[in-house]
Amino acid sequence: SRQDLSDSRFRRCRFYQCDFSHCQLRDASFEDCSFIESGAIEGCHFSYADLRDASFKACRLSLANFSGANCFGIEFRECDLKGANFSRARFYNQISHKMYFCSAYISGCNLAYANLSGQCLEKCELFENNWSNANLSGASLMGSDLSHGTFSRDCWQQVNLRGCDLTFADLDGLDPRRVNLEGVKIC
Repeated sequence: SRQDLSDSRFRRCRFYQCDFSHCQLRDASFEDCSFIESGAIEGCHFSYADLRDASFKACRLSLANFSGANCFGIEFRECDLKGANFSRARFYNQISHKMYFCSAYISGCNLAYANLSGQCLEKCELFENNWSNANLSGASLMGSDLSHGTFSRDCWQQVNLRGCDLTFADLDGLDPRRVNLEGVKIC
């Protein structure tokens, strides 16, 4: 932990029971890496790490802990993030008290059972993901591309979806009487 690994490149590496807490991982790149051993009940820790503009492609990050991490501009492509914890992580850059913007590129990922409660992921690329049983309570995904995603009945509780692209998504259990679908694209 607390290491500076900014701009580092890792390919086909195994990081088992590693603690990346408070590490500088800005612009780091991970491709086809595994961060959890088969059968393990806990993944690697990225708590309060600087993950701005970091890239993870085809990585196994099940049960990883990203709590408090700065995830602005992060990229997850084709990753297994099942059960990952993003509590208190930040995907936004605060410009002033009332002005901020978000940046995250998460596509083709397994986010089943991930904790994204209270997260602000507005106007982000979040397509082709499996969101089954993910905790999206209090999250704002407003204006994001959620197309071709798979959702479960419990995903729709207290999540802001205004202006989202939900085209070709599996909308299991979506009740339009209980969810604000203003500006949402569905087909």
